[in-house]
Amino acid sequence: MPESAAEVTAAGIARLAGVGRAAVSNWRRRHADFPKPVGGTETSPSFALADVEDWLRAQGKLAEVPLRERVWQQVAGHPSGAVTGLVHAGCVLLLVHDRAAAWPALAAAPDDRLGELLPVPLEEALTERFGVERAVRTPSARELAGSVPLVRGVAELAAETGPRDAFEFLLGRHLDANPRQYTLTPPGPAALMAALAGPAATVLDPACGTGALLGTAAAAAAGPTVAAAAAAGSAPAAGPGATALHGQDADPDLAALTALRLALATDATGPRRVDVRVLSGDTLRADAFPALTVDAVLCHPPFNERNWGHDELAYDPRWEYGFPARTESELAWVQHALARLRPGGTAVLLMPPAAASRRSGRRVRADLLRRGALRAVVALPAGAAPPYGIPLHLWVLRKPVPGERPPGELLLVDTAHETAAGAGVPGSGSGRDRLDWPAVESAVLGAWRPFDRDGTLPETPGESRSVAVVELLDDDVDLAPARHLPPPAAAEGAAQLAGVRERLTETLRRTRELTPPPAAEPGAAPGVRMTATTVGELARAGALTLRAGGTGTAPAGPAAQAPVRVLTDTDVLAGHAPSGTLPEAPPEGPAEEPVLLAAGDVVVPVLGGGSVARVVDAATAGAALGRNVHLLRPDPAALDPWFLAGFLRATANSRQASSYASTATRLDVRRLQLPRLPLREQRRYGDRFRALAEFEEALRLAGRLGEQLVQGMYDGLADGTVAP
Repeated sequence: MPESAAEVTAAGIARLAGVGRAAVSNWRRRHADFPKPVGGTETSPSFALADVEDWLRAQGKLAEVPLRERVWQQVAGHPSGAVTGLVHAGCVLLLVHDRAAAWPALAAAPDDRLGELLPVPLEEALTERFGVERAVRTPSARELAGSVPLVRGVAELAAETGPRDAFEFLLGRHLDANPRQYTLTPPGPAALMAALAGPAATVLDPACGTGALLGTAAAAAAGPTVAAAAAAGSAPAAGPGATALHGQDADPDLAALTALRLALATDATGPRRVDVRVLSGDTLRADAFPALTVDAVLCHPPFNERNWGHDELAYDPRWEYGFPARTESELAWVQHALARLRPGGTAVLLMPPAAASRRSGRRVRADLLRRGALRAVVALPAGAAPPYGIPLHLWVLRKPVPGERPPGELLLVDTAHETAAGAGVPGSGSGRDRLDWPAVESAVLGAWRPFDRDGTLPETPGESRSVAVVELLDDDVDLAPARHLPPPAAAEGAAQLAGVRERLTETLRRTRELTPPPAAEPGAAPGVRMTATTVGELARAGALTLRAGGTGTAPAGPAAQAPVRVLTDTDVLAGHAPSGTLPEAPPEGPAEEPVLLAAGDVVVPVLGGGSVARVVDAATAGAALGRNVHLLRPDPAALDPWFLAGFLRATANSRQASSYASTATRLDVRRLQLPRLPLREQRRYGDRFRALAEFEEALRLAGRLGEQLVQGMYDGLADGTVAP
């Protein structure tokens, strides 16, 4: 095999052929002519992509593979690594994007000449877009020799979808394949941060990562700010409507990918021109833009860094508000952002909640308050952005204007209660899948905009308050919003608590009625076990249909209708209504049809090692089946759904049908067993199982209402809304 040949894993082969990995394993065993491994390890071998494509084509298994899938495999299997393949693909896409007329003549050259011809036009296109000093280095002819098939494939993909969408697809697939390697800023928080910063002609992200914040800022940029920015002495823009994006990242590869991503998403000429300047380097130790002043800084900095340059940066002029402690790297990023703002410019940073209250940072926080640089602290719900397990904060800062009196109040907003319907009830869970982001965004902007305009804001108990700075300048300078916001006005007041108590009383009465009668003497149980069948056998016999969830996407554009709810594995385990949403379909392809639930279906989570099965009711019907959940659709003439779900929940079933890995337990649904019984007998069992499910749901509701009543009484007695 040539040294420059791309390689592909078994998972990549499965994706190419549109099958599961088990099918690839079967091909390897059954076909002596299947390509031999050329690399990887014994447990995860890799194969020559060209040989695999030839074999699949000869077997008639490659005819329907989308072009984008083939191009992705060329990127993933690039001999110099996927990142190098992505950079080479991005460079060519930028050439096609900015100089479309030049590509046909280059494409006509044979493969051995194309690699030699490309460096010159690529150098011209990259220099024209990014300047001489840039994060994207022009690849040499030798480096491009192994990328020629990828170059041709990506240009063909660009002709189908456009250069921007082609690169977004490839980059998105790379990020999805390496989730632990990158810390991403989700679209919702990115859009909120850009909205808080307001229109800006010049924007900086000193820890730009994959460029999500800069891309969002570019989309929100407006032309009228340019003249004001120029008058204030910020970095110049080219003309009315033009925008300048500046980014820096410590990872050179990530900086190059971000520069290409931003360039492909924007125009280089015209009234809406965007100038992109992305450089690599350690921002705090080696600032790439030391003389830059901008309208806005957006930043999702790294958290809890100890080695951020504390020892060597002690006398750095950026520490205008105090030298940050070694444990306060986030306050170093805050002051770096302020140092790069023009007077009156705005910075929005995503911060860990500890930065608002750690004693080691109180002096810096105090000076930020006294001088009016810190304008708002917003507490987001847990699950808004990584790390998803903690409720992060947004800090809104403004560079003081010389001669102006510092504002006297700080805005504090707490959106921890803005979760999906039902998630706020104690015991109902939390996280990304239960986050009502539109409500979060509405609450934050609804408080910030009038406060930004008027300098003060009427108090909304439990949600927002503008606090006099003098009240915060105590020994702790604790800026955590929850510690300064009064509880919601009579949130658990006497009248509401009375309603909760009535519901609890009724639920407890119903729970008593639903309590199962004493167990009868053992009957035919041993015989039932001896005549068992499995779900797999029933599926082969046509008695039920077995489907796996998680493959569907939501249609985009004119085809989009009301959003489809998704029943997640968390929903099934906790007994909740569907809380998930379908991912958007890729712009270059049609939406994939999800598996939709019908009343009477039985759903089973496959991760976690428990024994849970749930019968879909009319309220859940129509939702899509989520990832890690299997659907069993029984033939009503052969199987009773409650009988099926009841026996699937048996502890012995989960034990014998589970497989174990180092970090997870997975249920093999096909191995689950149930007895062979006539339909009439099934329904007799089904009636008992249905009664048990109603009893279980009543217990669950009673527990939630009880927790709500108890906490409400504690809060009411403490805040005076309930008399002792």
